[in-house]
Amino acid sequence: MNTHNLLIMAIPAFVALGGGVLAAFWTPNHQTRSLIQHFAAGVVLAALAVELLPEISREHAPGLVLVACFALGSLFMYGLKLWTMKLEHRASLSGTATGLSTGLLLATFIDVATDGFIIGAGFAAGGETGTILALGLSVELLFLGLALASSATQGRRIVIISGALGLTVLVFSVLGSILLAGASHAVIGGTLAFSAAALLYLVTEELLMEAHEVEEKPVSTLVLFGGFLTFWCIQLMGQ
Repeated sequence: MNTHNLLIMAIPAFVALGGGVLAAFWTPNHQTRSLIQHFAAGVVLAALAVELLPEISREHAPGLVLVACFALGSLFMYGLKLWTMKLEHRASLSGTATGLSTGLLLATFIDVATDGFIIGAGFAAGGETGTILALGLSVELLFLGLALASSATQGRRIVIISGALGLTVLVFSVLGSILLAGASHAVIGGTLAFSAAALLYLVTEELLMEAHEVEEKPVSTLVLFGGFLTFWCIQLMGQ
């Protein structure tokens, strides 16, 4: 791993922190947060469809390995869902529940760690994959802080959370790049397949479900596609 790659990996971390600083001065209402979550969901879907899944195919890993790793990722996220639901139920019974969903926050940190591994795996795979994923997932991280902002998470706390998210993605990017350097196609492909399941979980079970808790406006559909198109444009410009 060279200095250039490390600087690229640091971009999502600084972008995540910037999103938190913005959220500290501006608290979006429920409708705005819903639109932000739709946009972030579109970006994650594009990362899956435009870059991650094609990269998995280019690794030429055995199909059984890919299926097993995706299934393992799905089971892991399912277990996480059950665990976080239990935590939220306990919090509601004790009267300590806040406006910030514990499940969403925990899933977000795991997703960001997964994003880091995806970026690191992209650099380990070679080519421009790591750079494209780092730039594209930065869009998700920029809006992540705003999407997490609520009446219970404002000011210094949202900056701290966003900074921690940024540090998480940077640490796991470096770890992913180091651990997967020189790894076989099966290992890199399996890691990306596991990560794909985690990203799919974030979109379907967290971002969109949270976004649909308020009355949805027709423009939300356009915002979702706008997020997808934004990442696709970044990928096309990197070719």
